[in-house]
Amino acid sequence: MLLSSVTKVLVLADCIVIKQIISSRNKVLVTLEQLERVSTFQEFVQIFSQFGNEMVEFAHLTGDRQNDLKDEKKRARMAAARAVLEKCTMMLLTASKTCLRHPDCESARINKEAVFQRMRLALEQVIEIVTDTRSGGEAKALPVSIYAGIKDFKVKVEGLRDSLYCVSCEAVAAQLEALMEKTEDFTDSAYTSHEQRETIIQLCQITRQETKQLINTWRHAQLLKAKEATDEMELSILKTCQSVGDLRRELHRVAVGRATELLKLHSDHLVLQALKASGGDGNLEAVADYAGTLTEHKEQLVETCRLLCHISGTEPLEITCIHAEETFRVIGPQIISAAQTLALHPTSKIAKENLDVFCEAWESQLCDMAILLKEINDVFEGRRGALIKPFSHKHLKTVKAAKLDAEEQTTIAKLGLELCLLTSDVDSEVERWDEQDHEMVRLCQIISSMAYSMYLFTRGEGLLKTTLDLFHQAEVRQRSFSLIGFLIESLQGAIKSNASPGKDGSIYY
Repeated sequence: MLLSSVTKVLVLADCIVIKQIISSRNKVLVTLEQLERVSTFQEFVQIFSQFGNEMVEFAHLTGDRQNDLKDEKKRARMAAARAVLEKCTMMLLTASKTCLRHPDCESARINKEAVFQRMRLALEQVIEIVTDTRSGGEAKALPVSIYAGIKDFKVKVEGLRDSLYCVSCEAVAAQLEALMEKTEDFTDSAYTSHEQRETIIQLCQITRQETKQLINTWRHAQLLKAKEATDEMELSILKTCQSVGDLRRELHRVAVGRATELLKLHSDHLVLQALKASGGDGNLEAVADYAGTLTEHKEQLVETCRLLCHISGTEPLEITCIHAEETFRVIGPQIISAAQTLALHPTSKIAKENLDVFCEAWESQLCDMAILLKEINDVFEGRRGALIKPFSHKHLKTVKAAKLDAEEQTTIAKLGLELCLLTSDVDSEVERWDEQDHEMVRLCQIISSMAYSMYLFTRGEGLLKTTLDLFHQAEVRQRSFSLIGFLIESLQGAIKSNASPGKDGSIYY
């Protein structure tokens, strides 16, 4: 009775947590719809402030839930969905601002709609995970990777040592052919070299031959009514497992080699820089050319993520690969639409900021891919067996951070979002000034830049690495505020002494 009572209490507590997450998600969705319909910047700022607080609450609840999940696949899926929401929050801010500033720009509208759609999908995925349901009513299974297929194939083959009748010869042969078919993702790729393709095809042929020999000896042993594997069968089992293991190693080498080359190739971000420069120059033709290059890079990265998924080694890592593939697939076109908007409005600081944000998301995903690649290698070499904390860059820091409780983390996150919003508001107001070289404008821009750096610090990103850096930045920012105060007092004095009312009631001096 005690055990039953404790179980009921735990189930009740779990139901309460799930309802809290669903309720928080519903509030976010309502505010998201309001943000999508706003028509003035002032209204947007007000609603986005509320949205930021709701997103912080949702992130807090889902973060706790992610830590409590025992299923590694669910934990990886939750991490992927939360990563999308975190990165899309900043994208939503700049994409919406760009749309408000340039309401007739089609590329800006496309850019904004893509962000809203991705956020809704991520919110839905979180609810699917916490409620263990699918919106379509059916569970969506992960596509079987080559690694998983090889693992299952070897289990069946080695199981013949215990029983010759646990599985049929036809089933093993069919499973091998399904496995060979999946290797076509490697051999059919335009980016696989001729030598690599030939090696993979040769290893597939060897595996087929060894499996065929195993099936022949297996059937012969069954005809003899053998109760266990014969010596001839034992040899065939070893050769089959060795050949399929050689195939896995070659596929791993090809996928990891491809990923490593691409990461080196894109480390300088030349295409992104060219898109920014072309957009800033208002050169639509150049933007179109570089957009084609970025699209090609996107296709290469998407295909490489698919190959890495095949050889990743664990289901959590497979989920991470699928997330990376989807991220590159979505962000590529978003960068292009943001660049097109900037090219149409080359003097727009908001359009430039928007393009910068999407480019940063692309660069961030490349960093995530590098971490993912290391984790896949660790699994392959036996250094670890599962993904621990996907999409977390904070563990790269050498400084040991103080442990904050949940309330402190929530407070910092809220302040960070508010700081980011205020920074955006300052940038928008400063852009309206005709005299861009005015001392007041220059100081406001400096303070805005410092505030954004402090916001990035709350997320564990940016140039500020330690609390000492943060305090120094705050001191510099305070001195700038003092100087602005002095300028305001000077302006007020000038207004009192020289001001005259204009026809519309404004003050001229």
